[in-house]
Amino acid sequence: MAQAYLVGSGIAALAAAAFLIREGGFDGADIHLFEEQREIGGSLDASGTADAGYTMRGGRMFEAEFRCTYDLLSAIPTLDDPSVSVTQEILDGHEDFAWDDIARLVDGDGKIIDTRSMGFSERDRLELVRCLANPEGHLDGKRITDCFGEHFFTTNFWFMWCTTFAFQPWHSAIEFRRYLRRFIHLFPDFASMSGIHRTRYNQYDSIVRPLTAWLREHGVTVHTGCRVTDLGFTPGIRSGTVDTIYLTRGGHEEKIPVAPADLVLVTNGSMTDASSLGTHTSAPRPAPPRSDAWLLWHRLARGRENFGDPGVFDKHVKESRWESFTVTSRDPALLGALEEFSGRETGRGGLMAFTDSNWLLTIVANRQPVYRDQPEGVSVWWGYGLSPGRAGNHTPKPMMMCSGREILEEVLHHLHLDEPTAARVLETSTVVPCVMPYITSQFLVRRRGDRPKVVPEGSVNLAFIGQFAEVPDDVVFTVEYSVRTAWTAVAQLLGLDKQPPAVHKGHHDPHVLAVALETMHRRSAE
Repeated sequence: MAQAYLVGSGIAALAAAAFLIREGGFDGADIHLFEEQREIGGSLDASGTADAGYTMRGGRMFEAEFRCTYDLLSAIPTLDDPSVSVTQEILDGHEDFAWDDIARLVDGDGKIIDTRSMGFSERDRLELVRCLANPEGHLDGKRITDCFGEHFFTTNFWFMWCTTFAFQPWHSAIEFRRYLRRFIHLFPDFASMSGIHRTRYNQYDSIVRPLTAWLREHGVTVHTGCRVTDLGFTPGIRSGTVDTIYLTRGGHEEKIPVAPADLVLVTNGSMTDASSLGTHTSAPRPAPPRSDAWLLWHRLARGRENFGDPGVFDKHVKESRWESFTVTSRDPALLGALEEFSGRETGRGGLMAFTDSNWLLTIVANRQPVYRDQPEGVSVWWGYGLSPGRAGNHTPKPMMMCSGREILEEVLHHLHLDEPTAARVLETSTVVPCVMPYITSQFLVRRRGDRPKVVPEGSVNLAFIGQFAEVPDDVVFTVEYSVRTAWTAVAQLLGLDKQPPAVHKGHHDPHVLAVALETMHRRSAE
């Protein structure tokens, strides 16, 4: 029987394993995942305790047109109720507890900004329409700043856009255009975020754990503590057949022979590699100068142009890093203050970004509990800063050099809470910060070919999956993108008739386009 070897255990690899069983007819016992870390799930992580403080590097948002993701998870039972699928749990949660954000942006005086106006000038609107209409090939190697004037980056639209999706002005114009086109159907409700779906708990508890349980029930083996260091190919010019997997396990080197009928799916690159956790009283340690998770891709790409260029994505840390933080509270004071300020109960308020923050801070208090094992009386909320290298407004040093408590003090400064409430929050909270050097590396300026195709030309049994494989039209930094690469890899390598559903293209719908353009005009600067 053919074997399938998957490098990594993030959502792309987990999804690929499920598609191999569901679509490819593989027996689970013939599927092997190799994971260097002790824990699986890749970037969809969440850990910690109520006493020591919970931590999660990020939180992902979903929407109705995540077709591959919802198709995959429609067959995965939730842990709370096996009769309910993960997809149904997400959709039911949106129906019962949707976001309705009215405090999306907050100014330097602690006042809610009126987001009924996007703040566009006539030039901003024209440049936005031009970016939407421009062929992607015309944006090769260009930054967003190459397409827009300075005023655009002061608009309410930009502040909402960058703090929702984590774009920076120097990021790729190609990726920005893809996002505009991919999510144009969300424009009318962009400020309220009412079109955004979320998982019931953090994504590790709501997606990784149920999906992993399903895979293990089907006999899939996950080998943790195994680092794949290289792949061997059959001799020949431009050979596309993997014949050997080289790995280290427990300090010992191993070689796994691979037959031409076997499959090898590689998660190339990692947006959360070399992440560094701090504590409530200490800042995160600086990341190592070289990242192990990128080395395999570098080795594979050497001398093979169709395998992409990892150096485009892992050599510019200052342009791809930011810092998140997770707050565990033993007192409801902060959640109560946010409810009073925003006019929305906890879990309905959505993102809150502080436009005058030097760190460009954003916070969110999701529906409680955020962790499946979270005790009653304990709450968890989360936030991040897109400019962690700058000194704070209240704290006179870069965010990356701050302890969790100092980051919380900066947040409280922007919330303008009264002193007794702020003191209660500080006294009863534990904050765990996390610096991520590569978190938006997939947004960095690139050209066609810098990301390899899911199945490179000439490949017989090798595919790339995850955030750094190329899928036309869809957008990176989403769970949907990783799942789509997984399904694409399985369908193409096995020559299946059934292919992944098409990427949603709302910009091809005249009604959607008209509503979006009307929104841009109606909500513009006078």
